[in-house]
Amino acid sequence: MHAIVKLPLLSLAIAVSAPVFAQKKVTFTTADSLTVTADMYRVDKYAPYIVLLHGENSSRGEYRDIAPKLQKLGFNCLAVDLRHGKECNFVRNETVKEQWQKNGIQAVMLDCEKDITAAIDYIAAIAINKRCILLGSNFSASLAMKTARHNRQVTGVVAFSPGEYFGPSIAVKDWFDGFDHLLLVAATQRETPFVAELLQDIPADLLTRFQPATGNGQQGAPALWKNDSTSDEYWISLMLFLNKVKEKTY
Repeated sequence: MHAIVKLPLLSLAIAVSAPVFAQKKVTFTTADSLTVTADMYRVDKYAPYIVLLHGENSSRGEYRDIAPKLQKLGFNCLAVDLRHGKECNFVRNETVKEQWQKNGIQAVMLDCEKDITAAIDYIAAIAINKRCILLGSNFSASLAMKTARHNRQVTGVVAFSPGEYFGPSIAVKDWFDGFDHLLLVAATQRETPFVAELLQDIPADLLTRFQPATGNGQQGAPALWKNDSTSDEYWISLMLFLNKVKEKTY
């Protein structure tokens, strides 16, 4: 049985360990020739990279408040506009616009795996150690786990509220046989029983599960937004996990 991390009630104070620089818009191209837009938040060239993936109907704006905090913890971040989404925090999804202009149709969520793979390759081309951590939200959490499996350019995965988002003919839990990365899965109290079943094939020595103790929590990466009463708990679990990945792989 996988243990669930239950954290003491603490107030979160993120110590500034690195300078914070404003984001810079970048683009890269997928294997099927789609131009993907992302925001780059850099600390320095030696810092580890986290690829930030938004939830359904969202955009890279989901991470406008999250990425600077990760910078303070010593991480470079790449917040990606996936080809399936809309808008978040007044930031329009530019990859969706590109998808419409190029193909004239809306992309399905599964197609976003191509964007995640392209983001990993983009980091490999610019990072000193060629590797990154994936952090996904809702449907992109499930895709991040799928994309990471057996990918040596990925050092760890953070999955906020993964699930069966892709229809009755696709079983996400069947994707994880042979999963081989350190993994943090954060879920609300209501989601936890379902998530436990989803993760039953993940090796126990790789998996850390988290649910908040002081409230139900928030679905997806917005659980890290400061307006959620349980966000401090999520942040503490995330910091502990990121330190674990850094100690093992960087």
